[in-house]
Amino acid sequence: MQARSEETRHHILEAALRRFANYGYNAASVDDICADAGVSKGAFYHHFPSKQAVFIALLEGWLTSVDASLEAARQPTVPATLIGMAEMLPDILVAADGNLPMFLEFWLQASRDETIWAATIAPYQRYQKFFAALVEEGIAEGSFKAVDTQAAAQMIVSLAVGTFLQAMLAPESTNWRKTAQESMQILMKGLAV
Repeated sequence: MQARSEETRHHILEAALRRFANYGYNAASVDDICADAGVSKGAFYHHFPSKQAVFIALLEGWLTSVDASLEAARQPTVPATLIGMAEMLPDILVAADGNLPMFLEFWLQASRDETIWAATIAPYQRYQKFFAALVEEGIAEGSFKAVDTQAAAQMIVSLAVGTFLQAMLAPESTNWRKTAQESMQILMKGLAV
């Protein structure tokens, strides 16, 4: 019974992801999601109290995959870790099931809905703290000079978000993995002792 319930939830999430990515949050209705998932509205509401709850669950699932990717990129030194993280940036995009418009949909809805904003800003702030701590670690290990760790963290997050946006606008125009690595190397030259 539990396995069937999890399977139903999974179908709802997959259908919602397709609908939101292809048509946008506002155009995707619960009826459409249910039809795509092959479930009743009762089954939908058994698993999610609202369309917004499904959207937030998708956001949280994507962020969980981002967290796992960041943790997997850990290396013996902070510079090697940051280069590894930059190298993984295209893979993090794929973690959103290749639906790059979904990344924009998360940001768009965050600008319109306080609950989604809260679900979006908290991880953003967590990533700022994560990278500030990583830069502090780099300073402590002697890899980086003493800098404003918050400013460095903001630059790293900006690099990631900017690369996301450019890759969405012009996916075939360059090798985004190489661009992310080279950009991180330039940033680290400014941090290096």
